[in-house]
Amino acid sequence: MSAAGFLTVAETHPACRVLGPGSRYVVWVQGCPLSCHGCVSPQWIPFAGGHRVAVAELAEEIAASGADGLTLSGGEPFAQADALARLVTTVRARRDLSVLCYTGYTLEHLRRTGDAGTRDLLSEVDILIDGPYVAARHGDLRWRASANQRVHDLTGRHTAELAGPDTGGGLQIEVRPDGGVQWLGVPPTPGFRHAFERALGLTAPRPRRGPVTK
Repeated sequence: MSAAGFLTVAETHPACRVLGPGSRYVVWVQGCPLSCHGCVSPQWIPFAGGHRVAVAELAEEIAASGADGLTLSGGEPFAQADALARLVTTVRARRDLSVLCYTGYTLEHLRRTGDAGTRDLLSEVDILIDGPYVAARHGDLRWRASANQRVHDLTGRHTAELAGPDTGGGLQIEVRPDGGVQWLGVPPTPGFRHAFERALGLTAPRPRRGPVTK
């Protein structure tokens, strides 16, 4: 199987309601070349890490999940554009899920410099949230963490949802079977991760569910 047949994945979640419209299967990829100051998931910046997953197997799981859509985050999704494009087309061969993708690059940069894999992935995306995370411009915004980041309605599929107020969608808090607490979503304030951990008395913070905030 070619390299595009595998993904390096940091984390997944089958039913997230705060990173896009409806209930979404979220894939966070491992590895990001941008390393933005204040990144909510610094453990996913190194390319050494995560676990290798066959695209066909992950696509089967996503299609069977019952989710309304698929959200791609990380890490930097466009660092694995070939494999993610294949993932989306494989899923959509079974179910026409909507696709939301985060990126630390701008849409203009991707269109200007992107290779075939980048173009293929962009062609499958319904909503693109672009731009690096800028801590000084942090805001409680819909599906994103800083005011420079933009929401691009690339296909018109979610125009109605995007017409609503541009405010944060809150957090999804879950208790794991081992008793640990995890959260999903966009941090409402800078430093939220550390404040959350201190409040719970955690010594090994694991936010694991935030978007790409580069």
